This record gives sequence, structure tokens and C-alpha cells, in this order.
Amino acid sequence: MNLDPGTIAIIQLAWSRRLGLADDALSGAPEGRRIYSLQERTGRVSFVKLFGREVFCGPEWAADRARGKSADELSRHSALASLAVEYGGRTVGSEHLCFADSFPGPVEPDEDVAVAEDHDLAVALERLCPPDDVAEAGLAGKETLFIVVDDSLAEPVPLAGAGFSVRDGILADLSTLTAPTARMRGLGRYVTSIAVEEAMAAGLIPQFRAPLDNIGAARTAAGAGFVAVGVRSEVQLAG
Repeated sequence: MNLDPGTIAIIQLAWSRRLGLADDALSGAPEGRRIYSLQERTGRVSFVKLFGREVFCGPEWAADRARGKSADELSRHSALASLAVEYGGRTVGSEHLCFADSFPGPVEPDEDVAVAEDHDLAVALERLCPPDDVAEAGLAGKETLFIVVDDSLAEPVPLAGAGFSVRDGILADLSTLTAPTARMRGLGRYVTSIAVEEAMAAGLIPQFRAPLDNIGAARTAAGAGFVAVGVRSEVQLAG
């Protein structure tokens, strides 16, 4: 599955702005070229590869060390952190950048469930999940929420949820969270597809950031029609 050229241009525009670059920085750069954005007062070092274009952001000392590193190396947060050991570099993580520009095919759950748009249910779902999963998804902080619930009991029980927040007025940054007891039932893919449809209906381009080491997140994204077209890694600096 490929993204439409018009979609690609909009994504490049949005990420150019997010990285503090000129609007045409990514679209105008030759494929394989690396852009160095020197930011002396920043508290982080980051690397983005998107549609074959690379952007390294950070202080000049970090950029000097990165010049001898390949994109594959810089895409791994451990390698990025090694550039800043004496600066207290703390790994934030590495993630695939995935996007969708077509409505997902029909996705139906294997069981009879309801969908709610309730922030309190998102918070309740987070309480059922491991802290690392909760931190990765940041579900309760999303502006628009969809929560799959088992409403056969007196009180609805959250099973899975997806939501998105608008970034740069263009992208719908989307994440998914599924309760451990409800996994492998297709509920994550189902609710993600709902969020994708709602985002596209609002004129937004859905974006899904799947951690590199999270196979489940990658499968959920692919099942909802997302295409992985880039990678991002980031390290926080001390002080």
C-alpha cells in the first residue's frame, strides 16, 4: 500500500514545521540527504528519517558526532544516547512513523461490544494496563477518544481504546491501548479503525507512532491501514 503524493507533501510540510525547518525543507531535500538543525539551547537530541530524508536536531557537538553515524545507527535510541553519555543523555525511545490516507476496510469485532467517547473510561482502561504501555499510548490525554466497552455488566468495563490529538492543524496523532485480558481479540484494530475514519472525516491525516520494539503496536497499525514510512528517535539531555 502506498500513500498518495499529495498526502506525502502534506506530511512533509507538517513535519518540517514540527522540526523547526522551512516549510519545503523535507519536500525539497534530495533523498538520502541529511539535514542538520543546530539548536544550542535545546534539552534534547533527535533524529528523524521520513520518506528517505533525514533530519538531526541538537547542539553542534552532537551533530559533529552524528556525522559519522548511519541512519540505521541513529534510528536506535541506544546509539543516539551514546553520543551524549557525558551530557546525561536519557533515552526517550525510538518509533516507526506510520500514516494512512485511505479508509480502512470493514473491521468488525469478534464479539458484541459498545463504543463510548468517555474520558473517565479511558482513565479506567489505563488503570488496567502496565505503566509502560500507558506511557507509550498517552490515551487519556488525547483530544478525541473512542473506548470499546463490555456493557453486559451493571457497569461498563473498558476493553480497548483509541484516540487522537490534532498536530499542526494537519495530522491526527493517534494511539491505541488494549487491556491485557482483552488482547488478541481484534479489539485494538477495531477501535483504531474507528479513530482513523473519524480523523479522515475531519479532514486530517492519521499518524500512528509505533515503538520499534512493540510488535503488537505495529500489527495494530498495519491492520488499520497505516503505512510505515519513517522512524524517529530521541534522547533527553540532563540539566
